[in-house]
Amino acid sequence: MANRIFLLSPANCGGTRAKQVMSPNAKFALAVALRSDAGAPLGDLFSFMSGLYFRGKLTYARRFARPPEPDNPVVGSGIHVITATAGLRSPDTIVTQAAVRAFGNGEIDAANAGYRRPLEASARALLGEIGTECDVVLLGSIASPKYVDILTTIFGTRLQFPIAFVGRGDMSRGGLLLRHASDGVELDYVPVLGATRHGARPPKLAPLSRTHIAGLQEGR
Repeated sequence: MANRIFLLSPANCGGTRAKQVMSPNAKFALAVALRSDAGAPLGDLFSFMSGLYFRGKLTYARRFARPPEPDNPVVGSGIHVITATAGLRSPDTIVTQAAVRAFGNGEIDAANAGYRRPLEASARALLGEIGTECDVVLLGSIASPKYVDILTTIFGTRLQFPIAFVGRGDMSRGGLLLRHASDGVELDYVPVLGATRHGARPPKLAPLSRTHIAGLQEGR
């Protein structure tokens, strides 16, 4: 099977759930860890902030990532999360409240050099390490140029996305990814360049089964 890495679009670090996890009065484990010197994993943080959508992306990527060199520190697990100020980062990266505040204050806009330059640098470093036979799949919306324009400039036609994302909202994408990760069935991918970025809304997904819900709760 072909090698494959995933790029995950970021969570909103300035929304209601971000305020909850950053509250000095929050007693749940993630908030407590974030306030401590130990910090918390980026993947856990973004999963809390974004809910079903990011959890679906992370669960799916963990199921299907096939990095060419897992021992290579640049390639790692083959899962790379877009951030507002620090380019691409592993979901296992430990972050503190200071990092979350920086993410929340950073504008995810290609015109913002503080966002664009770290993303360009880490994407180019990744491209230089994955070789010529590795697929690069973006799990995120391609309707916005916020990161698509930057990433297609670097990865070109190698940057792909799940064609089933077209026409779906965030929650629908998250549910779709979770179902496929639980079933062990990968989605079909197409190049971002030249793709139809908008389309008719597909039929509503059936309610999550107990198996899929268990997979979400366990982070599989």
